[in-house]
Amino acid sequence: MEVMTARPFGRTGLQVSPLGLGAGQIGDEALAEAACERLIRDAVELGITLFDTARSYGRSEERLGRYLAPVRDRVVISTKIGYGIDGVADWTGECIRRGVERALAVLATDRIDIVHLHSCPIEILARGEVIAALLDARQAGKLRCAAYSGDNDALAWALACGQFDALQMSWSVCDQHAAPIVAGAAAAGLGVIAKRPLANAPWRFAARPVGDECEPYWERLQALALGPILAPVMDASGLGWDAIAARFAAHTPGVSAAITGTRSAAHLRDNAARVAAGPLPPAIVDAIRDRYAAVGAAWPGRI
Repeated sequence: MEVMTARPFGRTGLQVSPLGLGAGQIGDEALAEAACERLIRDAVELGITLFDTARSYGRSEERLGRYLAPVRDRVVISTKIGYGIDGVADWTGECIRRGVERALAVLATDRIDIVHLHSCPIEILARGEVIAALLDARQAGKLRCAAYSGDNDALAWALACGQFDALQMSWSVCDQHAAPIVAGAAAAGLGVIAKRPLANAPWRFAARPVGDECEPYWERLQALALGPILAPVMDASGLGWDAIAARFAAHTPGVSAAITGTRSAAHLRDNAARVAAGPLPPAIVDAIRDRYAAVGAAWPGRI
């Protein structure tokens, strides 16, 4: 398998693999402990160095802390906070302070590389209290990068305020609302994490997957009607939708890493190989971007 080359995470001094593991699924109690350990170890062996979790991802932080401990200095751990602290109101300075301390304990680490405010509403961001608490934790050495994860107006505000070291947003063939933010963040030296890079793989479904998480993206893919446009290239190159989506997102200029969530080592291995294959041919990227501009310019980013 081709090896993924590490990239600078903006101007933060961190280096990350272009594909990261979104660790939401490993927080599920239904996932056996042994399977979780194998998945994390397989990820490390594949050269994945970015692991992204959150307060709301069940046992994810605990499991990452346990199984990444032997390689802690070789990996970048990202988590998200702002809520879920007993006895403390969500989205307050005290919640951020205690949230950082809780994450340090659960992740069993003396510092967290990236800590995001997780979809914090714009009106709370604007008050400044939660940002100040996050920056205080950074100043104290408890975290390295103060970050924001979200979309739309709040994401734009987070970039414009100039207080964050990194941003995370939805970014895929089916979700390009954040294009100006990706470019602006890169120009400002911020690290950029693309979430949902495969748009929940809507091409799996021939008919509308009613009630499925990817139903909105399936609707978008139908509206984009990229199949006939890309068919000649896909036929000639053997590229499938998974490869096109993974390479489009991970190799967008300005994106530091794309994170995919899975509990399957085989899926993770396949996505790592796709990303390691490098950028898509420019003609494919241009066709995707042009079609999105023509059809999806008014679509919001999916939070």
